[in-house]
Amino acid sequence: MVSGGGSSDFNPSVPVKIFSAGAAGCVSDLVTFPLDTAKVRLQIQGESEPLVRGQRATYRGVFGTMFTIVRTEGARGLYNGLLAGLHRQMSFASVRVGLYDATKQFYGRGSESPSIATRLAAGCTTGAMAVAVAQPTDVVKVRFQAQVRLLRGGAATRYGGTLDAYRTIARDEGLRGLWKGCLPNIARNAIVNCCETVTYDVIKERILQYELMADSWRPSYAWARGTSLCS
Repeated sequence: MVSGGGSSDFNPSVPVKIFSAGAAGCVSDLVTFPLDTAKVRLQIQGESEPLVRGQRATYRGVFGTMFTIVRTEGARGLYNGLLAGLHRQMSFASVRVGLYDATKQFYGRGSESPSIATRLAAGCTTGAMAVAVAQPTDVVKVRFQAQVRLLRGGAATRYGGTLDAYRTIARDEGLRGLWKGCLPNIARNAIVNCCETVTYDVIKERILQYELMADSWRPSYAWARGTSLCS
């Protein structure tokens, strides 16, 4: 994300950054999607039928939730909504990360060392833009993740497929239905992008500036893990 010395002298074009960010987001979704599905199930538990005192919850804990999904819906239940998740990453991560450098340069008027305020403004902008573009895919993804597919005798599911979900939501709830929750999501991701992307940018720049590490994928991976904890 930030140019330094050595191997960082090569500066990819904006289209390459956009595609690379989207592709990396898709790979991360393939690995972490079961955890995301468990998170959604835990968040919506008790929404339609509030738990009464003494009643045992269907989903308990992250791994307990994943085990319950596999037992009642099969392993495919952990990846319900994956296609929409990949749609989301190609439209969300590509904007959030792929356009960060270009936006930072635009706000900083081409400065080689933009201020923290400029970086924060760029992080907020790309985070908000990413949500505005990708919100329909996020809505569909969460709807699928919340949709229970029982192995035996289960009721028919509402959506027949990913494209059918887009059409059904637009038909039944209007186009605004595809952007439900957009404003809170914009606020959340603007903050997350500032914490994550800007922290990564600043830390990497300082480490390369003082030659504490060589620029390669290994330290970049370590810095990315640290900034994820910050966000």
